[in-house]
Amino acid sequence: MGQAVRAAAASYSDVEVVGLVDQGDDPATVIDKCDVVVDFSVHTITRQLVELCASCGKAMVIGTTGHSEAERQEILQVIKPIPVVWSSNFSTGVNVLFWLVRRTTEILGPEYDVEIVELHHRMKKDAPSGTAKTLAEVVAQAKGLDSAKAVVHGRVGIVGERPPDQIGVHAVRAGDIVGEHIVLFGTMGERLELRHAASSRETFARGALRAARWVVSKPPGVYTMLDVLGLK
Repeated sequence: MGQAVRAAAASYSDVEVVGLVDQGDDPATVIDKCDVVVDFSVHTITRQLVELCASCGKAMVIGTTGHSEAERQEILQVIKPIPVVWSSNFSTGVNVLFWLVRRTTEILGPEYDVEIVELHHRMKKDAPSGTAKTLAEVVAQAKGLDSAKAVVHGRVGIVGERPPDQIGVHAVRAGDIVGEHIVLFGTMGERLELRHAASSRETFARGALRAARWVVSKPPGVYTMLDVLGLK
């Protein structure tokens, strides 16, 4: 993703990449040169990076996933002094999907079961994807459920009938799949599917840069791509 962001930045006249940080590099050596830091790394690095950005007053775009709830809460406390766009997915299409899933859940009501399937490349380290987690949270909120209690990750054995307040989340890993998410709404007699498939990481890179250009002028706070797109 870092390479994709660097390549996409070349097509924007108002965006300049002033520093590149990889494993083993020190971001403090380039932090003074930038207006905003874009983070696509690993969840164990985010905390120290947000501490640096907060101390230097730099805006952030966070696309890293895999944080535990405890890690997420710690990071939220640290980033209070700066504007941050934190999203599990920076694709414009996926964020429209978030909006559509919320409205569809509200319209269809409790009679429809909801199952989420995500597909990614074999190298992805966390499961389910951050996007699938967000989709499950969107569905749970729209249904008035606690996502921590409602979500089931796969099923095996004699599990009995599916309860109406359950949200199934299933992860597939194979080959070089960039990313695909399916939200299935099913009831007796019909089903409806909302699907998004990415064919290139460029879509995520362009979304992250769109967020970076947007967040630099915003007051301190935690935003999502729905804010960037005006869908909140």
